Amino acid sequence: MLPVGIVAALTLICCVYLALALRYWFRVLPSALPLVPVASPRHGSCRCVDSSQGDAVIRLALKRALKRALQSLLKIAQKQIIPAVDAMPADKFGFAPTDGEFKGVRTFGQMVKHLSATNRILAAAALGEEPPAYAGDEIGPEAVRTKAEILNYLNGSFAHLSKAIEAIGQTDASVNPSPISPVKRGEVTRLALVVESLMHACDRYGQIVEYLRMNGIVPPASRP
Repeated sequence: MLPVGIVAALTLICCVYLALALRYWFRVLPSALPLVPVASPRHGSCRCVDSSQGDAVIRLALKRALKRALQSLLKIAQKQIIPAVDAMPADKFGFAPTDGEFKGVRTFGQMVKHLSATNRILAAAALGEEPPAYAGDEIGPEAVRTKAEILNYLNGSFAHLSKAIEAIGQTDASVNPSPISPVKRGEVTRLALVVESLMHACDRYGQIVEYLRMNGIVPPASRP
């Protein structure tokens, strides 16, 4: 299976190219396509709209396809990350590597909280919400300490991110820049914040895998 980050990048590239091709077709060649066939999923029939409506129809279809793709990628990330975190024994959540240049690195539990807090901060920005105070500047709540509490916090962060994905394309709500995101204020979009969060989760998953293997644990996704 390809890493989630690579799959996400390939998906976005394909969507961009498809969008450009469709934009060319409907804007540059309107006379070549006076009527646009539109399938009706409810009745299995087909109706036609004129080319002036075609652009809006295609944009809606692209938005839905993109959201489905992102939700699928989010589910893949969840299926890899959550079982991996759960595979670490509770008494190892305080583990941090020491053999090498690892001074000051996060413990396993701190890393999972960091992943979760980042999901919540970026999702909140994508939804136009204020940064969650309990995220603690990417650290996570101090009160969240046990394995069960950390797993619950992680699951909630993915739910928050899923909500942000569903909001992509909405024009009735603002998008806030995030202080932890490199995306500039004038360039920030829901899509950019969601993709950034997925990329960050992939990075952290790689570290989770290393921590597991250092403790003699094969990550669930790598088991036969």
